[in-house]
Amino acid sequence: MSLLSDQEIQDSLAELDGWSLEGRRIVREFEFEDFVGSIRFVDSLVEPAEAMNHHPDLGVSWNKVTVAISNHAEGGLTKADFELARKISELAREMQKDAR
Repeated sequence: MSLLSDQEIQDSLAELDGWSLEGRRIVREFEFEDFVGSIRFVDSLVEPAEAMNHHPDLGVSWNKVTVAISNHAEGGLTKADFELARKISELAREMQKDAR
């Protein structure tokens, strides 16, 4: 898969709520009710990441999960990174809605 141009990255990023560009990766922090919610969210990422054979970098801090996505093999951002980010955002929306 080929790397996206700077303009393609900016255009794709504009379509994603809450994600930002940090170097050669896109990053977003998700907040949950508690540690259990954070871990359940992380667990929900396994299936889509495995299905795409594309795995984000994760950081967990009690009720927050930071997700960073980049294509390590390509050394930057590809369409797959933004596809995974959309899937992750949708999972977070579903989990946060269910928690209310």
